[in-house]
Amino acid sequence: MMGQTMTAEERRGEILRALEQAETPVSASALAKQLHVSRQAIVGDVAMLRALNSPIAATPRGYVLLPSESRGQTYTIACRHGRDLLQQELYAVVDNGGGLIDVIVDHAVYGQLTGKLHIFSRYDADEFVRKLSQSESTPLSALTNGIHLHTISCPSRECFERICAALRALGVLVAPEEN
Repeated sequence: MMGQTMTAEERRGEILRALEQAETPVSASALAKQLHVSRQAIVGDVAMLRALNSPIAATPRGYVLLPSESRGQTYTIACRHGRDLLQQELYAVVDNGGGLIDVIVDHAVYGQLTGKLHIFSRYDADEFVRKLSQSESTPLSALTNGIHLHTISCPSRECFERICAALRALGVLVAPEEN
């Protein structure tokens, strides 16, 4: 479509293709440059695609197309640990075939707070921990003495059971729940 102006519908198709082919998150700015439009046009296109049920997630690193396993069975697990076990917790989930969709804490004043994670590999886990450290930010679980929930995706019940066993062995699992 280079050299001619594409319609919004064609551009949305190109955005989906770019996300399907990407191995890492793609920023709105990168998509804008690639498609010769403004960043705001991309943000609007992605919002429209999401409204049409395209499985696009916005992460701190850019847009990602959610893997098929994240659209499968989801479970909620409750964990409790300090920052010292954060990376091990993330590894326990992804090493056993699952993905971390989000983290949820129940704040005394604000109520339920949710942070999107979209961690599906050790690379994603390492990047999350690195950004947390670089920004000198605190995990949401620090607000609740380490108690937090995760929505995790698993391709099978066996995967979920492996994750629970690994988290139990780490001493961080409080309770699993099936959604």
